[in-house]
Amino acid sequence: MKPLSFVKYEGTGNDFVVLSGDDAARFDDRWAPALCDRHFGIGADGVLLVLPPVTAGARGRMRVVNADGSEPEMCGNGLRCVALALAGSEESFVVDTGAGAKDCTLHRSASGWSVTVSMGSVRYLEARSLDTGIDTHAAHLVDAGNPHAILFGPVAPEERARVGKALEVHPAFPNRTNVEFATLGADGIELVVWERGVGFTLACGTGACATVVAAWQLGLLAEPRVKVQLPGGPLWIERGAGDEVTMTGPARRVFDGTWSP
Repeated sequence: MKPLSFVKYEGTGNDFVVLSGDDAARFDDRWAPALCDRHFGIGADGVLLVLPPVTAGARGRMRVVNADGSEPEMCGNGLRCVALALAGSEESFVVDTGAGAKDCTLHRSASGWSVTVSMGSVRYLEARSLDTGIDTHAAHLVDAGNPHAILFGPVAPEERARVGKALEVHPAFPNRTNVEFATLGADGIELVVWERGVGFTLACGTGACATVVAAWQLGLLAEPRVKVQLPGGPLWIERGAGDEVTMTGPARRVFDGTWSP
């Protein structure tokens, strides 16, 4: 079989294999676990397929495949990477995603590229008490185009993997959920995310947006622009009109190559 040509990108440490053109069209989701394997494959949190747009005037369409082969509705860090991959002479354009068409604006500085993306409507849903079978956690559920369960307050680092794994597949979430462990800091929010279908990642853009919206809803924060510090670096989340938010963060091309299925 003809090898796939790929480019590796990362956004705040959330890393992806990006495929476009014929390589994206012939990608089989069942290849994702092998391709993303960090010892025997390229190594990535997921695969981003850059496909023809479906919205008039859009630059392209992003389809996301997680490392386990599942498909999430949206990926904010991935969108910044796809925007950089699609960048041409225009600095602002639209990219279609599974959660709708999103505006993207690129910024160049001495330190590299950053991208501001419209994350659309991010809605606080409700507070739920969730039982892991060992303990119970107060979770705040938010829809950011994909599902999130946010936990504010202390969960011991050594317990987070257990809690994240249990809540991801909790019966309250028939399609599973992302789980956020959030701590309010002096200059914003410190955040660790257990991503649905992946596990712990260095960053999660939709998770950062969902957590800030929950903090606004609960009155924990009032600032219209909030810094979210993730293990891979900071993201900036800003309030827009209604339920809409924007996110700004870095994106970087790492290397390219070929991979044989």
